[in-house]
Amino acid sequence: MRESLEKGVFWRWGHAMFRFRWLVLTIGISLMLIFAMFAQKTPGMLKDNGFTPKGSESDLGLIHMRDELGVPRTQLNIVYTGHNGLDLTVKDQQDAIMASLTKLKELPYVEDVKFVTTPRNEGHLEIQAVSVSLTLDTDPALEAYPELKSLVHPPAGMDVYVTGGPAILYDMQVASKHDIAKSEAIGLPIALIVLLIVFGTFVAALLPMVVGLMSVTLTLGVTYFIAQHQSLSNFLPNMVTMLGLAVGIDYALFLVSRFREELKVQGSVAAAVAMTCQTAGRSIFFSGIAVLIGLLGMLFVDLTFFRSLCLGGVIVVSISVIVANTVLLALLGILGHRINSLQVVPKRFRKQETSKFWEKIAYAVMKRPVVLVVVVGGVLIYSMTPIWHMKLGVPNAEVLPPSYESRYGAELLKTAYDPRMTGPIQIVIHTKEEIWSSASIGEIQAYGEQVKAVAGVKEVQSYLTVLGQHSNAELAGMFTKSDVQKQLEEAQLAKGRTALMVVIPEKDTDDPATDQLVHELRKLDKEGIETTVTGGPAYRLDIIDRIQKEIPEVLIFVMGITYLVLLLAFRSILLPLKAVLMNMLSLGASLGIVVLVFQHGFMADMLHITSIGYVSATLPVIIFCVVFGISMDYEVFLISRIMEEYEASGDNDQSTAEGLKKTGSLITSAAFILVVVVGSFIFTDIEIMKALGLGLGLAVLIDATIVRVMLVPALMKLLGDANWWAPRWLRVKPKGKVEKR
Repeated sequence: MRESLEKGVFWRWGHAMFRFRWLVLTIGISLMLIFAMFAQKTPGMLKDNGFTPKGSESDLGLIHMRDELGVPRTQLNIVYTGHNGLDLTVKDQQDAIMASLTKLKELPYVEDVKFVTTPRNEGHLEIQAVSVSLTLDTDPALEAYPELKSLVHPPAGMDVYVTGGPAILYDMQVASKHDIAKSEAIGLPIALIVLLIVFGTFVAALLPMVVGLMSVTLTLGVTYFIAQHQSLSNFLPNMVTMLGLAVGIDYALFLVSRFREELKVQGSVAAAVAMTCQTAGRSIFFSGIAVLIGLLGMLFVDLTFFRSLCLGGVIVVSISVIVANTVLLALLGILGHRINSLQVVPKRFRKQETSKFWEKIAYAVMKRPVVLVVVVGGVLIYSMTPIWHMKLGVPNAEVLPPSYESRYGAELLKTAYDPRMTGPIQIVIHTKEEIWSSASIGEIQAYGEQVKAVAGVKEVQSYLTVLGQHSNAELAGMFTKSDVQKQLEEAQLAKGRTALMVVIPEKDTDDPATDQLVHELRKLDKEGIETTVTGGPAYRLDIIDRIQKEIPEVLIFVMGITYLVLLLAFRSILLPLKAVLMNMLSLGASLGIVVLVFQHGFMADMLHITSIGYVSATLPVIIFCVVFGISMDYEVFLISRIMEEYEASGDNDQSTAEGLKKTGSLITSAAFILVVVVGSFIFTDIEIMKALGLGLGLAVLIDATIVRVMLVPALMKLLGDANWWAPRWLRVKPKGKVEKR
C-alpha cells in the first residue's frame, strides 16, 4: 500500500518541504513576526456589530429619517438612578442632572441634550434618562465615546449609566479583547496538558500549540489590512481565535502523531515527512475544504455580521492548513527523531498505540448494529426536539452580560420606560406636494385612519396629531405660520415633502403579533403617497426575515458541496451521504441543547449565562455552518484511515476496526482539545460567542464520542461492501481482491 502512495502529489509536496525546510521555517517565522505587529491592533479597527440589514425597507427608512428629517445619526442614553428611592422627576433633581452635563453640551458634535419624555411604566420615579443626540456617524461616534463618557458624572445621591449605540459597541470591543485573553488563558494550558498526555514529550506537545497561535496571529494581521477598506463586525476576532486555535491544534496533532508513526517504519526522516504529508496532510487538506464549505454557507445571508465571520473563518482555516502543510512539515524535518525528546510523561502512563481498546469497541458495536443505530439515533433525534419551539430574536445590549454598563443601562431604560414607546414602529411618508398643503394633509389623514384600523395598533402619532383635533382647512391655515413649521421641523416630524408617523403596537416589540403588524402595515394601500415602514420592530423583523429566507440555500449549498468533495475524497456514493446525515444528528442535538440553555434557562446560572427568553437569530446559521465543517474533520480522518486499510485488505469489518483502532485515541484527544478551546468561550462575556462555544463544543463532543464510536462502526457493518460502491472509474480498488462488476 505504501509504495502506491509514494508517488502522489502530497508525497512530492512533503518531500519538497523537507528539502527546503530551513527556508520554509525562516519565511514562516518572518511572516509571523511582521503580522504580529498588526494583529494586536485589529480588534480596535472593527467598529460595526454587523447586524444592519442594508438595503432593506427598515434601513432605507432610517436613512430617510436622518437625511430628510434631521433625526440624529447616533444617540446615547444616560440613565440616572437615585439612592434610596430618590425621586429624579422633580425639578431640583432634573436641574442637577442638566448642570452635571454642562461640559458635555459644549462638545461640537453634541447636537442636543434633553430628558426622555416617553411615557413611563408605573412607578420607577428613581430612574431618569437623558438622550444625547450626536452629529457623528457610528465610527467617529465610537472614537469620540471615551471623551463623552469622561464628561458624564452623577450628581450627589445618584448613580449614572451610559448606554445606546456607541456605548454598546464600545463595551463590545472591550468584551471582545477580554474574551480572547480569557479563552486563551483557559483553553491553552488545558490543551497543552492533553497534548503532553497524548505525546508524552514536551517537543511533540508544543508543535500543535505553535501552529494554532501562528494561524491566529497571521489571520488577525491579514484582517488588519482588510479592515482598512472594508467594514467588518467586531465579533470577527473572537471567531478567528476560536477557530484558529481549534483547527490549528487539531491539524497539527494529526500530523505530528502520523509523523511519529512513520518514523518507526520509514528508512529516513525525509521519507517520514513525505509519507506524513501523503496521508495526514492529504486528510487535513480535504477536512480543511469541508470546513471552508461550511463557512462559505454564511455568505448567502446578506449581513455584514455573517460576511465578517465567514471572512475570518475562511482565512484562519486556510492559513491553518497551509501552516500545517508547510511550516510544521519543515519543523518535523528539522527535528526528526528529536521530536521524541524531553519526555515528561512516562510511557507506562500513556496508552500504547497498539492498544486493542478501540478495536474491541469497534467489534462490540458491529455485533449489535441495528440496536445501536435505533437507540443512539433515537436519543439524538429526541435531543433535537427543542428546535421546533425555538424563538428567534435580535439582541442589542443583550449580547453583553449585565455587569457591563451599557447593558445595565439598557435594562434600566426598559424598567422605567415602555419599550413600545422608546422603540415604536415608524413610518416615513413621502407626499407629492408640500406636507403643509391641503392635499397632503388629506392623504396623510386617510392613511392614518387605515393604520388605526389595523389589528394590533394601540396608538398613532404624526405631525397632524401634535396640533390636536382640527379640520383640514384649519390645519392648513396653521401650517402657513413659520413658527409652527419650525416647531414641527425641530421635533423631526415633518419637513418639505417628508413626514413621520409613529405607530405604538399593543404587544411588546419582539412579540410575534408585532411582527405581523409590521407585515400588515407594509401591505396597506397608499393613495398619493409613498411609505417606508421602519423603527425598532421593523428593523428586527428585516434581520430575522433576511436570515430565515436564506436558510434553505445555506443548507443545500453546504450539504451538497460537502457531499461532492467527500465523494472525491472517499470514492464512494454512500459514505459521504452517511457523513452528512451523521453530522446533521450531532449538529441538531447540540442546537437543541443551546435552545434549552439560552431560551429556557436550563443550567443557565451554572454556565453564567443570562437567559433572555430567545435565541439570537444569527446562531442557527453560525452553528450549522461552523459545526458542520468542524465535525466533518473527524469523519474525514476516520474514514480516510478506514479507506487506507480497505485498500490493503478489502475486508470491510476488519478495515473499520483497524481504522477506529488507529485513530480512535487520536480523534478523542483532538476532539477533547477542540471542546476545551471552544468551550472556554462559554465562560467569556459576549452571549453570541457563549452560545457558539456551547453549540460547537457539544456538537464535537457528541460527534467524536457517540457518532464516531457507535453510529459510524454500526452503519459500516450494516452497509458492508456497499459502503464502497461507486462508478468503476471512481471506486476504491482493494489489492488482491477481485472487483465485482
